[in-house]
Order: sequence, then C-alpha cells, then structure tokens
Amino acid sequence: TGPERRGQSGPGERDTCRAWGTLCWGCQSKSHVEQSAMAQPKGTVVLAYSGGLDTSCILVWLKEQGYDVVTYLANIGQKEDFEAARKKALALGAKKVYIEDISKEFVEEFIWPAVQANALYEDRYLLGTALARPCIARKLVDIAQREGAQYVAHGATGKGNDQVRFELTCYALCPNIKVVAPWRLPEFYQRFPGRRELMDYAKSHGIPVPVTPQTPWSMDENLMHISYEAGILENPKNPAPPGLYTKTRDPATSPDSPDVLEIEFERGVPVKVTNAGDGSTRSSALELFMYLNDIAGKHGVGRIDIVENRFVGMKSRGIYETPAGTILYHAHLDIEAFTMDREVRKIKQGLALKFSELVYNGFWHSPECEFLRHCIARSQEGVTGTVRLSVFKGQVYILGRESPRSLYNEELVSMNVQGDYEPADATGFININSLRLKEYHRLQSKVTVKQDE
Repeated sequence: TGPERRGQSGPGERDTCRAWGTLCWGCQSKSHVEQSAMAQPKGTVVLAYSGGLDTSCILVWLKEQGYDVVTYLANIGQKEDFEAARKKALALGAKKVYIEDISKEFVEEFIWPAVQANALYEDRYLLGTALARPCIARKLVDIAQREGAQYVAHGATGKGNDQVRFELTCYALCPNIKVVAPWRLPEFYQRFPGRRELMDYAKSHGIPVPVTPQTPWSMDENLMHISYEAGILENPKNPAPPGLYTKTRDPATSPDSPDVLEIEFERGVPVKVTNAGDGSTRSSALELFMYLNDIAGKHGVGRIDIVENRFVGMKSRGIYETPAGTILYHAHLDIEAFTMDREVRKIKQGLALKFSELVYNGFWHSPECEFLRHCIARSQEGVTGTVRLSVFKGQVYILGRESPRSLYNEELVSMNVQGDYEPADATGFININSLRLKEYHRLQSKVTVKQDE
C-alpha cells in the first residue's frame, strides 16, 4: 500500500514517486521510507481545512495513515485566496475539495442570536470563534454525509476549546460519526511536539505555509473577529507586537472626525444602518455587518487583550479584534434597556450569562442552549427602535435613541412636570424599605455590645 513507483530503480538512482509527484533517490530518503510504509486503507475522512500550517500537514499525515482525504474550507468571511487554497489541497493529495460560503448563515443564525443575548464571555469576549465553530462543523457533517464518509477530522489542539466545539456539534448532528483529532493522538503529537517540528515536516514534504518563525503566533479569522494567540503571546506580560492587528487601525492614527450611525433594530435584530454623514444605508444582514466592520475598523474599535478561562481548565491569553460586534453590542444594550421591563431584563441578563458560557464551551446544539435561545428570542419581541451613536478613536459613544415600544415616559420622569405621580407616596415607600435595614443594624448593635462585655 505504499506509493506506486515507476520502474525498479535502486538506491542512488532518481525515480518518480507517483503518490507524491516528486523526484527522490530511489525512495530512500527518510520521508519517502515513511510514506512507503503507509497503513492499510481506512476509508474517507472529511478534513476541516484552512490551508494553514496545521491542517496542511495534517492532510499529508492523514494520507500517510491510509485515509482518502476530502477537504472542506469554510468561507466564513476571512481574507483568503480560496482558489489558491483549492489548488494547494489538491496538490497535497486531497481527493476532493469543498469550499462553502457560509457567511450569510453565520450572521443570521449565529451572530444575530448572540447580539440579541448581549452575549459576552467573562465580561469581555464577544465569542467570535466560539460562534463560528458550530456553524463550520454543521457543514462539515453535511459534507461527510454527502460523501458517505465515516470520519471527520480537524486541526484543533488537545489543549484548546475548539476541539470540544467541533466535536460536540458533530456528535450532536451525526451521532455515529467518528472524529480523527491528530493533536490528541500520541503518534502525532510526539512526532510534532512543537511548531518548529511541524514547519520542518512541511519543508521536507514541500508544503508551502504562511507561518514563519518571524511571526510565530496563531490566527483565526472570520467575519465577526480575528484572534491571535500562541508564540510570544503566551507570555501574558508581552504586549502585542507592532503590526499584529489586521482588522482595526491604531486608534491613535484613526480619523480625527467621527462617523455617526443610526442602527435600527426589530425584535432585537439589526435591520438597517444609516451613516448620518453621507446618507448611505445597508439593510441586508451580511452587507450591514460588513459595513459596520469597515466603519469600526477605520476608527480602531473592537480591540481587546485578555486572559480567559478555557473550558478544559487552563487560563490562556488571547488578543481579539471584533469591530462590528462591538458596535452592535453597545447599540443593542442601549435599545434593550430602553424598551424592556426592568424585572424581565434582570432575568434575561441571567439567561445571557448562561448562554455565553454554553456557547464558549461548545454546547450550541445542546437542549439547554436551544431552550435559552428560544427564551432570549421571546424577550426581544419589544426590542424595536433606533440607536444613534458615534464611532471615534477606538470607542463607541451612544448619542440617543427612539422607539415605538419605549417604556420611557418623559412626563412621568420630568423634574418640571409632576405627571401621574404623587411625591408624598415616596415617604411610605422609603419607610417600608428602611424597615429591613433598621432591624438588621439593631441586631448588629446588640451583638457588638455583647462582644464588648
């Protein structure tokens, strides 16, 4: 089952290795000896492929193990030469290449529910990667079913969150699927204990990769955000190196005049954005989100540098850019507070906290997360209106809001008009609320006196 060869060249004689399309010295080099000892055929595996260092090497490694590899590259809004990625995968031995544009469904079915929830993990992270993984994995399972493949594979590490997110989605949607996770297999991670060994493997197998030792950090990009981790960023005291950020400008060099936007919401979902400066508008979900990415990026909005708690139990340092998501978080927070009953919102905030945790941990397709999405969507029925805001020097400033579903009563709250409110009623209100405090401190006084005796 090793590579087929033309002729019977002996050691030291050039020959062509059909399986790899390269000339070798009689297949006597270490890499070719390894390849000629390939395992028995194992069937078809669909690999979630990015074209980067890890998944390019994994593609070749899976072939060494005897798999027929079908690659799946998700177009989820990242900057990518998809045609070049297709050619690269085929050159590395992929049986077939799927490139699926899932940007629209990513916005409508994953980002919008997160906006409705005001989803924020550990008070800071807007969940860009965590939201993308179930969207990507859903299509991975679909392709595996189309191909009749028993296996799916991914390049997520054994220490991270993504392995959980990918696999929980796969098992939820296709319980009989088998997952190949090379970074959890001793025969893989012992062979490649670090990125240097992976780069050496790539070089020896003629695998072109974009990552070099000069930029040794890992990046993951989608329409919502880009993340940076690993390499020199693993030391949490190291600041982001110059030139790291790609989606947002440095706020110090961003424009000296703001962009003023009006964002219209219906049932908690943004449906229209208007630039007050030039009058331009965007209404479709994908165009609206991409436009907000451009505006926020221009003004340096959406950067965070945090240490977070991974689901597997360790802390990690990540740098994130989430331009449009940051604008929408602030805008939705404002229109929700304007239109939602106080007590309902308290409950909804608790649901949002749990929702964020579930999404981060990979439980998008769990029954509890589905239940939360329904509850949160129900809470948004009255969250309709327009928020006016300014985007400037890395910040989002709320300027005003209006809504036909507003619970704000200007006459009731006015200091100039009494309205339907009797100030004298507040005396009894205060007295009732103070009763508990009086009793608590009366007891504390007794305890203090007794202790002094």
